[in-house]
Amino acid sequence: MLRKIFLISLVAIMAVGTVAIARYPHRRNSSVFLNSPSSRDKPIALADIKTDMLIPAGSAPVAPAFAEGKWINSDPLTIEKLRGRVLLVEFWTFGCYNCRNTLPSVKEWDQQFRDRGLTIIGVHTPELSEEYDLDNLRREVPSLGIKYAVVTDNDYKTWKAYNLEAWPTIFVIDKQGRIRWQHVGEGRYEETESVIKELLAE
Repeated sequence: MLRKIFLISLVAIMAVGTVAIARYPHRRNSSVFLNSPSSRDKPIALADIKTDMLIPAGSAPVAPAFAEGKWINSDPLTIEKLRGRVLLVEFWTFGCYNCRNTLPSVKEWDQQFRDRGLTIIGVHTPELSEEYDLDNLRREVPSLGIKYAVVTDNDYKTWKAYNLEAWPTIFVIDKQGRIRWQHVGEGRYEETESVIKELLAE
């Protein structure tokens, strides 16, 4: 009798465990996935980039080219011509409060790392009607103390190529033109700076 009760209890425990596993499937750790041997040989898609996670070089997608736009503080730049330098590309717009809050860090990185191999490009993708006006942008850039290159993206072509949804969004691109880091919104300044340093040292 005791043996029968024990067997029934054991079967019930196993059934509950199976239901629990089915209800809460194991989720693969993103960092493990990005470092798995198979993923090192095949770049991930832009849409599959996990924010705030350093992407291994072998898994990193190639950064899309900048669409045609008006350049401020620089002649037109291309990712291809900038090979050998680390790029920080920030999608922003001058009327965005959150974008303005990122500026002190972005300007500091420009000052600190430009001579060490970092190029910063601000892709200005407007949200409000006054932000589409080039004269307004030309006034705002120096008034905000921006000395790095800024390119207009009024038709959202570069925005769409990078699969974006929010301002500000930062990408850090390695010396081979591959996207290695993405951050959306304010914050994560120390982590972003660590990525810059790591990619400069590669």
